[in-house]
Amino acid sequence: MPKGILYVESRPGSPEQAAAYHEWYNDTHMREMAGIKGIVSARRFAPLGDDGPFVAIYEIDAEDLEAVRAQVADAGRSGTLSPPVGVATDPPPTIRYFREIHTV
Repeated sequence: MPKGILYVESRPGSPEQAAAYHEWYNDTHMREMAGIKGIVSARRFAPLGDDGPFVAIYEIDAEDLEAVRAQVADAGRSGTLSPPVGVATDPPPTIRYFREIHTV
C-alpha cells in the first residue's frame, strides 16, 4: 500500500497567541486530521532553540495518496476542519505532501 506524509511548518502569530496556537493544534486540529481516512498518525515537533517553525507530520497509508490530499482540502473548504487559531500568516504555513520511495 502506498505511504506518504503531509509535512507542515507553522509558527504562532505572536508571543501572545502562542498558548492558543498550541492548544488548538494539539487538542483540536491534530485530532481532526487523524480522523481523515488514510491519515494513520499525527506528530508535532518543536525547534531546538528558540528559532524556527514548529513541524507537524501526518503519516498517510492509503491506496491513493492524491485522494487523501483531496479529502484534506475538502475538509478545510467545507469547515470540517476548525479554522486555525493563533497561526502566523506572514509567512504562511508551509504545506507539502511526500510519497515514500524507500525504507530500511
